[in-house]
Amino acid sequence: MSTHALSLSLQIQTISKNDITMNDLKHAFAEKLLGIKAIKLQPNTPFQWASGWNSPIYTDNRLVLSYPEVRAFVKTELTHAVIANFPEATAVAGIAMGMAVADLLQLPYAYVRPKPKDHGTKNQIEGRLPEGSKVVVIEDLISTGSSSLKAVEALRQAGFEVVGMVASYTYGFPVAEQAFKDADLKLVTLGDYEHTIEIAAETGYVSKEDIEVLKEWRKDPANWKK
Repeated sequence: MSTHALSLSLQIQTISKNDITMNDLKHAFAEKLLGIKAIKLQPNTPFQWASGWNSPIYTDNRLVLSYPEVRAFVKTELTHAVIANFPEATAVAGIAMGMAVADLLQLPYAYVRPKPKDHGTKNQIEGRLPEGSKVVVIEDLISTGSSSLKAVEALRQAGFEVVGMVASYTYGFPVAEQAFKDADLKLVTLGDYEHTIEIAAETGYVSKEDIEVLKEWRKDPANWKK
């Protein structure tokens, strides 16, 4: 990371909470996303995911982009995570929030599509990263890890070294943990399902009975309420 980027990191830290622990961060993240309804919990009227799974939780982190205060919080903490875990990164790729992180770090950025376009240039990677870049990927949500790792594979096939991924949120499924292990890629996240349930219980967002339902789903999400 450049001297300029390191200088910027010190400036970024001055606008963040002092001595925040990872546990505090995950609770703060859950509280903020529940507050703007980017995370919704409906234990009794579950959502159905595209995979066909029934789920008591739905996460849409794209809503973060519409709320300046929450957006600034997420942007700053994602940037902190990059600095702390992947200081060797020389470029950023991934979702729209990745551009905000790259801007804070003054690093090149490229947007990575879930799959190549079926027309025009048929690009999957939009933008131009310097040859030999060490890329950190920014993601909003990790479920099984499959779609997120497609972006990593696209970057690797393009000749870039992917040093790691920082994601806003994870459900913490074992299948995702195994997928990242198999891909030999370190994953760092700001928020997770466990801390979301804790905050939901503390704030009265859900009842004690609902907490048990939420924990039950986490044990076997693919077969829950089938």
